[in-house]
Amino acid sequence: MQKLNTNSLLDVIGELFSDEISIAVSTTTEYIYYRPSKRIDLKIQPGDPIKEGTLAHKAIISEQKVSKFINRNVYGVPYHGMAVPFHFEDRLEGCVLAIYPAWTEGKSVVTVKNDDGWRPISFTDVMYLEAKDRKTHVFADNYSGTHSNTLQQFEYMLPVESFIRCHRSYIVNVHHIKEIYPDTHSTFLLAMTNDVTIPVSQSYASYFRKLLGF
Repeated sequence: MQKLNTNSLLDVIGELFSDEISIAVSTTTEYIYYRPSKRIDLKIQPGDPIKEGTLAHKAIISEQKVSKFINRNVYGVPYHGMAVPFHFEDRLEGCVLAIYPAWTEGKSVVTVKNDDGWRPISFTDVMYLEAKDRKTHVFADNYSGTHSNTLQQFEYMLPVESFIRCHRSYIVNVHHIKEIYPDTHSTFLLAMTNDVTIPVSQSYASYFRKLLGF
């Protein structure tokens, strides 16, 4: 039997997990495998050293399973995760890490800025967010404003049951999608309730279809 490639095997195992979850595997000193999710990417590369303060570091130091919230000071984004150390012949070899988005913590509004000041907008009223001209533009019915957060940061604070990243420049509220049209190269166009059309890029199309179930 042909020997299995370790990365291929880990990729297959990763398919058993939700697209919301990133998977990492490390030795006691560095990462050897990383599969990012669509919702969170810590930009880990094989060969990167394990940073102090990360879940992988905590699991290796304690040689115990660790489940914890890690703030944005380590990788620039907040995340929840679980790290499990593994041994071979009673010797610590490394750990496996599952990384989850940091869910919204009690907030229910996005406070945006316009020329007159600031306005809180309920999550339910936010139709979509667009990254343009180095700003994030937040659109609601008959109102829009800007926010200092990047789209990546918004991915971690917006409720995952309503908001989906569909393009590098867009996050949409699924409750404000009026219709979905096929476009070229297995992509889609979203007709929003305010009659704006938003693209679903090819890199997000499969993930988008899976979450919406079509």
